[in-house]
Amino acid sequence: MNAVLACDLGGTNLRLAAISHEGEILTRAHRPTPRAQSAEEIFSLIKEAALECRGKLADGFSVTGIAAAVPATINFERGLMLKAPNVPALDGFEMRTALEAEFKLPAILENDANAAAIGEGWLGASRGIRNSVTVTLGTGVGGGIILGGEILRGVDGTAAEVGHICVEPHGVPCGCGSRGCVEQYASATAIVRLWNEFRSAEGMVERLREDSEMSSYAIFEAARNADPVALKVFETMGFYLGIAFADLVNILNPEAIVVGGGLSNAWEHFIDPVKHEIKARCFKEPAERVRVIPAILGDDAGLLGVTKLLVDRQTPGLDAPESFFGLIDSGDIG
Repeated sequence: MNAVLACDLGGTNLRLAAISHEGEILTRAHRPTPRAQSAEEIFSLIKEAALECRGKLADGFSVTGIAAAVPATINFERGLMLKAPNVPALDGFEMRTALEAEFKLPAILENDANAAAIGEGWLGASRGIRNSVTVTLGTGVGGGIILGGEILRGVDGTAAEVGHICVEPHGVPCGCGSRGCVEQYASATAIVRLWNEFRSAEGMVERLREDSEMSSYAIFEAARNADPVALKVFETMGFYLGIAFADLVNILNPEAIVVGGGLSNAWEHFIDPVKHEIKARCFKEPAERVRVIPAILGDDAGLLGVTKLLVDRQTPGLDAPESFFGLIDSGDIG
């Protein structure tokens, strides 16, 4: 009858849930992420949603900790948000310390794409698979890598930045400072740019209302209706995504690549060129072994991932946040 308060903070939405140690979602709360000027304003909203979830819990449940998935590069051991491009007010914010102080509970912080990979590995598409890559296709392109059953963070905490694999050396400039990153060809913002470029180059008339604001969802709907420009957009997306996936297969030799995020709904329109590029660019055995499969947990992947992290690190008898994480940092438990 133990539960974790799990938070998934996105650039657009804040989701919070109370989740049992077995992965059952017990209660939920949702808020739009504010365009805040201060970390305190965002943290106040997290507190509000967490208290709502805890208040909805049935009698008999004990909350053992709070865990947060965030769209940022982080220092995992310190619980520090280093850089949050979509929520810049949180740059440098010591989220874990703030959560511990507010709730008097053990807390943990993880990058959102890593959390999604852990969640899919626990209860989702890659359950039972010890070597996998999870790629999230949304406003940007995120990634989480699990090798030998362990998440790969890298020495600086920035491993698995799949979205910044270069697929076009002289391509579109990227916000990371490089050029031709796969994020510039396989994200929601990228397909809007591709749509406009192709429509202009081919002189084709937009089938959507001229006064409507173009969106990735509108392009997806156009592809479902066999619009030739929209179909070309997703074919191009699949081509570049396939190059990035081929790199991952050649370097990591994973058993599976799990594809999630909102753009994964367009699966049927991009998966064939993805598989074609993997087959064309990889060694035969790993290309035949790897399975490219859709994620199944949706928006719950990150929530479940941070829950799993915290549950795995909990040790009976440690009820003080300081001693709990002191042991983790020193390597005595894990």
